[in-house]
Amino acid sequence: MDVFSRYAPFIQDYIYEQGWQTLRPIQVAAAEEIFKTDHNVLLSASTAAGKTEAAFFPILTELTEHPVDSIGCLYIAPLKALINDQYRRLTDLCEDQDFPIWRWHGDVSQSQKRRMLKNPRGVLQITPESLESFMINKHMDIPRLFHGLRFIVIDELHSFLRSDRGGQTFCLIERLSKLAGIDPRRIGLSATIGNTEAASQFLGAGSSHQTVTPKVKNTRQIWRLSMEHFYKMGPQAAKNQEENNQLIGSKTDKAPELADPGIGYIFEHTRGKKCLVFTNSREECEAVCQMLREYCAYRHEPDRFLIHHGNLSPALRQTAEDAMKDEDAYMTTCATATLELGIDVGKLESAFQIDAPFTVSGFLQRMGRTGRRGNPLEMHFVMREEHPESRAMLPDLIPWPLLQGIALVQLYLEERWGEPPAPNRLPYSLLYHQTMSTLASSGEMTPAELASRVLPLTYFHNVSQADYKVLLRHLIKTNQIQQTENGGLIVGLAGERVVNNFKFYAVFQENVEYSVHAGSEELGTIVKPPPVGDKIAIAGRVWVVEDVDRKRHQVYCHEVKGRIPAYFGDVPGDIQPKILQRMRQVLNESTMYPYLMNNAQARLTQARDTCNIAGIPQQQLINLGGKMWCLLPWTGSYAFLALERLLRIKCAKRLNLRGFNSSRPYFMEFAMDASADEFFQIIREEAAKDFTPMDLVYPKEVPVFDKYDEYLPDELVRKEFAESVLDIAEMKKCVAQMCAEHEKIKN
Repeated sequence: MDVFSRYAPFIQDYIYEQGWQTLRPIQVAAAEEIFKTDHNVLLSASTAAGKTEAAFFPILTELTEHPVDSIGCLYIAPLKALINDQYRRLTDLCEDQDFPIWRWHGDVSQSQKRRMLKNPRGVLQITPESLESFMINKHMDIPRLFHGLRFIVIDELHSFLRSDRGGQTFCLIERLSKLAGIDPRRIGLSATIGNTEAASQFLGAGSSHQTVTPKVKNTRQIWRLSMEHFYKMGPQAAKNQEENNQLIGSKTDKAPELADPGIGYIFEHTRGKKCLVFTNSREECEAVCQMLREYCAYRHEPDRFLIHHGNLSPALRQTAEDAMKDEDAYMTTCATATLELGIDVGKLESAFQIDAPFTVSGFLQRMGRTGRRGNPLEMHFVMREEHPESRAMLPDLIPWPLLQGIALVQLYLEERWGEPPAPNRLPYSLLYHQTMSTLASSGEMTPAELASRVLPLTYFHNVSQADYKVLLRHLIKTNQIQQTENGGLIVGLAGERVVNNFKFYAVFQENVEYSVHAGSEELGTIVKPPPVGDKIAIAGRVWVVEDVDRKRHQVYCHEVKGRIPAYFGDVPGDIQPKILQRMRQVLNESTMYPYLMNNAQARLTQARDTCNIAGIPQQQLINLGGKMWCLLPWTGSYAFLALERLLRIKCAKRLNLRGFNSSRPYFMEFAMDASADEFFQIIREEAAKDFTPMDLVYPKEVPVFDKYDEYLPDELVRKEFAESVLDIAEMKKCVAQMCAEHEKIKN
């Protein structure tokens, strides 16, 4: 098939204008599938491989050759910034065509939205939350707006594979399709899919179309990768301090007093370049930006640092995005995951990552921000830790972020491994949400009719009718739902307070946020505002609070000099078992990985020596002295959580367990009246017993885990936690492996 000649003339013209000599392999493969079949298509290829064009060149060709009098393509993306970026790209592509590209999210003007509603054609770009709002507030318009919908493009599919947000997205796709009487094809895009077979099943769930993943040979990529380690104060791990100073940068010793050498390293290595500095939390993002700006002030250099995270105002985020796209501006932006996904931030020279992200896909996405315009991918890890105290216990002497960073890199280099979709068990929180959304959009319906709308959604295939009855009875009892005289169900008074709040559209957990204002400028949002006169950190600067309006959730402030920690809410991290197992292997092997810099090599050697003396990682139960012990299970977050509960609920009495303390998912410390042999015998016996997941939930515990758990009956919250959060199968596998290895060492 001559793909180029099959494209619409305006797309051919665009390709000529861009000066492309050939089409990328993924573009040819996608065109073959989209033009010749009716399949759903998963396009998985490396960053900057041309996936967006691969999907949209044939889709736009089809829609211009065979126009429909409704929205023809729905594009769903996880971030507004990504939608804005793709909107510009598609608008440029369709500039001379009578083919509209629409955006729909909270920052889009009402006038634009009204124009789309009046004349629905072309491509509509939307977030899952805005689509939820659409389903509730524009319910009657759905058939008119989407009756000719032929394609749904889900960008950054990997970001939807392991959360209720992904479940919500696919529930909405099924609901919209049924309401509009359509059967659109699904096109998934991602650069970081590990298991394409599992991701294909996820993409096609509930669709009548077969789902395929075209196999293409990725072009060979060159990586410039380094990983360096720094103690925040005091001597570094590398013995040759003079050589180490050269690595840090000749001017680092002139940094402010008590300067953090890891931040000094970033400061020196971003000068005269365009870079991103990734952190794992908004608090750390603010702290790092503050320190880097302090360095500028101390050196009397112009401020060259920007900041970008989800709590900043749209104006400040847009300022950072625009500056990054400016080819002549050598700025560095401190960011969280908001700049991790496929937003085009121009010709970046390198990315820095402070500590290790939680996932292989996160590492690849962040490194993938670089390497555009034909340059190599470039990522520099900066691992920072405090010097261990002299009385620190053994597990505190292990550099966990360094091991985690090495494990993420090695898993991809050795196996091309990435996180699989999360197993879908009992998503009761989302079940509540979609039940209320369906009632709010459709109005009164009988219990049977409501169940027939919600339970057949593919994401709820494990939910029984009995459980749904329990949920509905509870919602009626708590006035979330009201039963009418006719026996029908409508949203109740308590339910209206939930549904009528704009935050209802999202299924991810949110904090109560206060908008922060300095004069006429909105800076962003914070949680837990301090008293008047205290300081807050936001937008990479420090401010004094002048007034707090708790009714309107607003904070007024003015800028001052200084540095303080920021607080935006907790940051969860779910780490897969395979990552912990590879971390164990890092300690166990003698390999010195080529990307490790001086300090990192020295710190890894030090950690290996320390662990070797203690018998780690071969032994997983280590005596810390007397009756104090440390267990290193080397398993994932949720299997670790299940093992904690097995020990505390099933084994505590037999072991006389006490003083239990854990650093999830790395190690547990406790005192016990048992030997290592007795410990492994007891946990083997208890893990082998016939018990249900509910046995690992404390008698009066109601472990609220997801956003809408508070509206569920206690029995369903407990059941969801036991069967959907605790990874008991992986925990039992872990126990069996630990016991077998203990026997092997003993014999």
